[in-house]
Amino acid sequence: MFISAFSVAHCQKQLILLRNENVLLRLYPGDELVYKLKDGKTKITTYVNNLSDTAVVTHRDTVPFHRIERIYFKQRKLYNTIGSALVTFGAGLFLIDQFNVVVVNGDSPSLDDGVSAISLSSLAVGLPMMLMKKKSQKLKYRTRLMMVDKGSGFYRPDTREPIN
Repeated sequence: MFISAFSVAHCQKQLILLRNENVLLRLYPGDELVYKLKDGKTKITTYVNNLSDTAVVTHRDTVPFHRIERIYFKQRKLYNTIGSALVTFGAGLFLIDQFNVVVVNGDSPSLDDGVSAISLSSLAVGLPMMLMKKKSQKLKYRTRLMMVDKGSGFYRPDTREPIN
């Protein structure tokens, strides 16, 4: 009995959002799903109860993949990471310069033109890059929902910690 329960839990179906053979989102049964239907005007927040080959079974109804227009989820891109690094660099450079002026040299706090220019420009460029985040993905011909099973190349075992 324990072996069969482990195999069922180990090879759960997964709902993935693909864009050009890249997995953008992976949902397991029990995960939150926020979507908008093609003929609807509002976002629907629900959870994935079960998956079939062509539809998502939520806690209220069954939604076919072809009726979903947009999926809402947090996306992190390369430019967000670069922006965070630029903001950290700009703030760190300013703080290190002020520490060097006050503690090491024993002078009063002052602004160096070269350090201030580099610090402010990296902050000005990095902050918008860090804050620009795409909140949803529209399902078009390149982006599609797909249910995968253990035999698929897109399948990944669930590595999240179980909830006790």
